[in-house]
Amino acid sequence: MLAKAFGPNSIAHHSGITDWEGAVSAAVALLEQDQRVTGGYLARVLKANQDHGPYFVVAPGIAIAHAAPDEDVQSTGFALLRLQTPVVSGSQNDPVQLLFAFCAVDSTSHIALLGEFAELMSKPGNVNTLLNEPNLTIVRNLLTA
Repeated sequence: MLAKAFGPNSIAHHSGITDWEGAVSAAVALLEQDQRVTGGYLARVLKANQDHGPYFVVAPGIAIAHAAPDEDVQSTGFALLRLQTPVVSGSQNDPVQLLFAFCAVDSTSHIALLGEFAELMSKPGNVNTLLNEPNLTIVRNLLTA
């Protein structure tokens, strides 16, 4: 499921973003470019962050921006925005350098996809590769293997 979740435009490296909201917006825009979500999804992701704080930051330097399944999710998807300059979200795990955006059409796919993601991230060396590999094709291959 994780391999199919990353669309053709879903992995990017960005050097000009310096704030948390801008980073979240850019990560969610990757999902929108791949037609996984419509424009309303970003507002819901930002509201979830505002309402619940930076719970998106799941580990040191790693965040998963998302909102609950709703009509603005067209298909389940994942995107990765790798930030050249880490951003501060307000979490104890700041700063964030790997910002994933995630959307799911229902709670079943939501849980299954996050489980696969957790397994991938727990394998030795994978986080280091995601942080440091300059070739985004290699990064894509790691995420979609």
